Amino acid sequence: MIYTALGDSITFGENASSWAKAYPQLAVSALNSDARKVRSFVLARPGWSSYDLLDAVIWRGASVIAHSSVVSVWIGGVDLANAALASITTKQPLAVKHLVAGYRRNLSAIYTRIKKGSRARIIGCTQYNPFPNSPLAVEAIGRLNRMINELAHSCDVTVAPAHTWFEGKQAELVHGYRNGKIEDALNGSLPIHPNDRGHRVIAMGLAPYLMPRK
Repeated sequence: MIYTALGDSITFGENASSWAKAYPQLAVSALNSDARKVRSFVLARPGWSSYDLLDAVIWRGASVIAHSSVVSVWIGGVDLANAALASITTKQPLAVKHLVAGYRRNLSAIYTRIKKGSRARIIGCTQYNPFPNSPLAVEAIGRLNRMINELAHSCDVTVAPAHTWFEGKQAELVHGYRNGKIEDALNGSLPIHPNDRGHRVIAMGLAPYLMPRK
């Protein structure tokens, strides 16, 4: 069984203490047994938006995806962060509608590409909120996750509700968590990635969705 994890810095393992402690590797460890051997491929980079991931799927991911049994897609944090920080620095309202429309276009194209080039099951991950004390983030991530659910339904994609795994536990699971406000991201480091415990929570939550269907 081949599992391919597509995404951005979270999937890449940013702020995990080692590559082996990032969620794709932990999920594979959980799935491996005497009866089942699972290999993983990770196509993810820090800073990738949904557009960058689509580009990577088209130009770099086709052969790996073609041989995959299951593919997870975790993308959108960079789209959201760029829009939110631009909104704060320009003192303009966050254009949530515009953000969601662009994200939907790219995510839909990613799903279409995967389906066109393989028979892999697709698992679409929702976004957790690293800034639960910012109404702006609550609204924008809520809208993004509703769209992820709607699109998954129309594309026959299974949703892994990652946001529920972090809800109310962000202080324990997010690396460098401070006040849970978007403004925290303006002061140097970005407190948005899972710590080792967060990656473990994701892996344990995701593993059942990666299991082969009976």
